[in-house]
Amino acid sequence: MSLLPKIQDLYIDKVSTQKNDALVMLMNQPPKETWVKIHPFIKNYKYLPIERIEFLLKTIFKNYRIEVTGQGTAFNGVWVTVRVHYLHPVTGTWEFHDGIGASQLQTAKGTSPADLNNINNGALSMAFPMAKTVAIKDACDHFGRLFGSDLNRKDLISYEMDLSLIELTPTHPNWQKVKDAITSEGFTIEQVKSKYQLSNENELLLCSK
Repeated sequence: MSLLPKIQDLYIDKVSTQKNDALVMLMNQPPKETWVKIHPFIKNYKYLPIERIEFLLKTIFKNYRIEVTGQGTAFNGVWVTVRVHYLHPVTGTWEFHDGIGASQLQTAKGTSPADLNNINNGALSMAFPMAKTVAIKDACDHFGRLFGSDLNRKDLISYEMDLSLIELTPTHPNWQKVKDAITSEGFTIEQVKSKYQLSNENELLLCSK
């Protein structure tokens, strides 16, 4: 019981903390299987198309903008860096993630891109938008699994909500466990709250762990 005040002190704004916890869990749910595509050139490489990434940005954040922060050429291709600005739905503050993408210049079939004469007409106009798309997806990987960050990873970490931040009502996942633990000793929830001077049901949940 002596640890309870210290634990509670960590959650000054429980409502915001609970919402942020729910957002983290949402971001780390796997994307719909029907959204996932296999890359046509990279063997067994899974990815989310850019239209799905844009849909998630618009649906979850509502307000966002893409800033191109750099571009250039390297070897036989081009690169683009972007900054994805988004309005955090819980804190209401503007935040951002950075990303980088590259795209190879298309050349005449069977020729080397080292010779500029082999580059197809319009290759640059196609390569830069493709590199920008890859950069946006790279930046959005930072949001979590929902945006495709773990599609090609073997080792995954599961994310679950902190149940102590959810109001302990009959709809709480642990409600029946807490109730059974208390009533098995012949007490009611109100009697336990009164005996230990608990201010709310969530403290009962902390006691039950």
